[in-house]
Amino acid sequence: MIYSRNAFNTTADVPMVCVEHLEGAPLSFMTTTAALRMQSLTEPAAVIPTTTRTIKQFTRIQLPGAPWRYAITSNGGNILVDGVPDLSWRIDIDAKVRAGGATLSEVTRELHTRIDDSWVTKFREADHLFCYLVVKPKAVPDGFLAGWDDWCRPRGWSASQQGRKIYTMPLAVCKSRAVDEVRKRLWESGELADDARALAAGDGALDAEMLRAADSAIRPRHGELEQLNWTHPNLTVTRATGILAGEEIINWFIKAAPSHSDT
Repeated sequence: MIYSRNAFNTTADVPMVCVEHLEGAPLSFMTTTAALRMQSLTEPAAVIPTTTRTIKQFTRIQLPGAPWRYAITSNGGNILVDGVPDLSWRIDIDAKVRAGGATLSEVTRELHTRIDDSWVTKFREADHLFCYLVVKPKAVPDGFLAGWDDWCRPRGWSASQQGRKIYTMPLAVCKSRAVDEVRKRLWESGELADDARALAAGDGALDAEMLRAADSAIRPRHGELEQLNWTHPNLTVTRATGILAGEEIINWFIKAAPSHSDT
């Protein structure tokens, strides 16, 4: 897992490597130890990077172990195969979103009536699939998130907050479904053993279903799921927080994946 500088302001003496730049400036980091161990993780495991980031945002990251046979972006809305979006998967996702209720245009139109510049700094549509706000967390009106989620749910959408971002996501767009699809393809191609265990890590509400569906899962002792005190029988919680939690998670993966698994 990667973190911006504000995630490890108390660990300045930890050796780090930058894995993402934005407009030429360093943005996201891993500890040097985590980066080296992640590269070794690709030997015993089929590693599938899975993120809510858009395709463009994902391609900014230079994760150790790349290139990836498969990667999942856009919260499961896109599957990349050797870096190229799988159009058949995306067509199917778009059809499921249309069948689920409101369109993205309808959702964003309603959302704009509920927000203002006093607490929202950015509004973004992501890969023509979902939208998110960048907010001033302390200025978000009381009850906004719950009220917005209440409006979204009957229309096939949901709302959740991850730090400074509030996501509005179709219920049909889900990381665990995309992970299941990639696992099926790896099984069918013989790249993954029938008894391979699924391992997963994440820290936000949008990761919860993927963590729940895995054979074993881990989350850091920070982030949205920590704030929600979210747990599950298959779940391990790190001892560390911030960037050191990322290192602990990589070590957990290595220990849990002695033979071919998918993560």
